[in-house]
Amino acid sequence: MLSVGEQAPPFELPDLAGKNHRLTAAVAQGPVLAVFWKPSCGTCDLAFPYFQRLVDVYPSDRWQLLAVSQDSAVPSADFANQYSLTFPVLIEGEGWPASRQYDPEATPTFFLIAPGGTIEMTSVGFYKDELNEVARRLAEHLNEPARVIAEADDGNPPFRPG
Repeated sequence: MLSVGEQAPPFELPDLAGKNHRLTAAVAQGPVLAVFWKPSCGTCDLAFPYFQRLVDVYPSDRWQLLAVSQDSAVPSADFANQYSLTFPVLIEGEGWPASRQYDPEATPTFFLIAPGGTIEMTSVGFYKDELNEVARRLAEHLNEPARVIAEADDGNPPFRPG
């Protein structure tokens, strides 16, 4: 798995509508949260509402969340619809080209990529503290007030392995 401080490998993948998204173009606009996941992942069911909160809380025109699905379009679209996701859900397709470069240990795994393309933070599984740390770092990048997106007493566990 790639580590903090390494340069994020570029990738270009289609979203559910067939539009290609390039990591290099996204990073040129600001930080990127690249999330590797599968629709069949129970921990992803827990984590994705929090990822959507990040998009809801911070202006998405200055940063991007790219959800890289390790499954086909139909189950990925069903998952996106179930959770009303408003960020790009990308489909890897055969050979998992992005996953092979990033080598996530489990799903979900995310990489916070700073402007310039350096990996600033990684996380495997679901950790409320780490989601709040991503929110804090995004706020810092965007010059916005930091917001807690994963409340300790919101009814979900503080962590779950991927």
